[in-house]
Amino acid sequence: MQIAAGGVTPDGISYTYNANDCSVGDLDGDGEYEIVLKWNPSNSHDNAHTGYTGNIYLDAYKLNGTHLWRIDFGKNIRAGTHYTQFIVYDLDGHGKAEVACNIADGTRDGTNVVIGNPNTDYRNSQGYILTGPEFLTVFNGRSSKAMATVNFVPDRGTVASWGDNYAHRIDRFIAAVAYVDGRRPSLIMGRGYYTRLVQTAWDWRNENLTRRWTFDSLSSTPGNSKYFGQGNHQMSIADVDGDGKDEICNGASAIYDNGRGLYTNGKGHGDALHMTDIDSDRPGQEVWQCYEDVTSYEQNGLALHDGKTGGFLCGIPTTGDIGRAMAADIDPRHKGLEVWGASGGLHNCKGIEIAPNPSSMNFGIWWDGDLSRELLDGTKLDKWDYSRNASTRLFTFYQHAGATDSNGSKANPGLVADLLGDWRE
Repeated sequence: MQIAAGGVTPDGISYTYNANDCSVGDLDGDGEYEIVLKWNPSNSHDNAHTGYTGNIYLDAYKLNGTHLWRIDFGKNIRAGTHYTQFIVYDLDGHGKAEVACNIADGTRDGTNVVIGNPNTDYRNSQGYILTGPEFLTVFNGRSSKAMATVNFVPDRGTVASWGDNYAHRIDRFIAAVAYVDGRRPSLIMGRGYYTRLVQTAWDWRNENLTRRWTFDSLSSTPGNSKYFGQGNHQMSIADVDGDGKDEICNGASAIYDNGRGLYTNGKGHGDALHMTDIDSDRPGQEVWQCYEDVTSYEQNGLALHDGKTGGFLCGIPTTGDIGRAMAADIDPRHKGLEVWGASGGLHNCKGIEIAPNPSSMNFGIWWDGDLSRELLDGTKLDKWDYSRNASTRLFTFYQHAGATDSNGSKANPGLVADLLGDWRE
């Protein structure tokens, strides 16, 4: 891998680079995945923290290690977990994946073309970027040439309208792909969830990027204001009503395929969610998630709700901010998935406690080829032994070639996926 060169910030602080989040897609149409990797500077920051950062880079690699291209996001995109959400997907169905992400003035594509004004520097003395144009760009997956650039929706507007005046809440970006028309993929770009919640669906057709709809909790549309603060750090995509079209689940709320609000249960922001057919006895899908604010969730900081209506099904009574939630089929003696989190024990999908809590509550992974899921947390891979209600260590990644995880306390791998097509991840 070609590690990005480090540098020095305007205030004299040196930084280096490390490999961070990854995605995969068939960029060149040869039937094999390529890897798209984000290079993260060592001085990347959470939105709440001041300071300059180095530039963000995106690289593409063949599975044999051949380097294809590099995109330089420039000085006007701050480096941090919440700023740059990139999507790798065949957005127009032509057999090759595109790369889509939010950018700003000074971004340089892999063909050395600069988007916007290369000379502007919108960073303030604290390293935040509160002014300047923001864009959404679709890059050619094979060459990384910028094919289309539009203004990002929504723009910042008045920074304080998002809940603070230093870009903590305004620069919370999330992204996904959804088949909102039931036939072709749309790009879903989200901004905000602690307060104002906005999501926009974009279509990439015939090398044109067009906006399908925008949902905004601040708009005058009746009922939209109820979605204020009803989003997670992530979104999940599913057809919750069985009409063949995808909806967008934000955790405590969901957006219908036409961009209108579907429901909100008012439980507020959460750090993790899992959406699938958790309870196989019930029709449709369910959402298992943790919540942060006890004044909003009131009793159950870990809860299962109906994916179509938001209605409460079962939960675990908690106090305070619950930072982790996990759902996976780890005990074949019980129907459906098992659920647990940062408080309480291991429960079946009906809310009945069946064992003490597994200590691993980050990622599920199909690792060993059986039909139960294994558990990945940081650099530790475990299997739940239901016969003795305890975890068994299968693999410790940090003992091999200095492997480590990313994103601080989130302890993420670059990617969990079936890269080679043998069903295991």
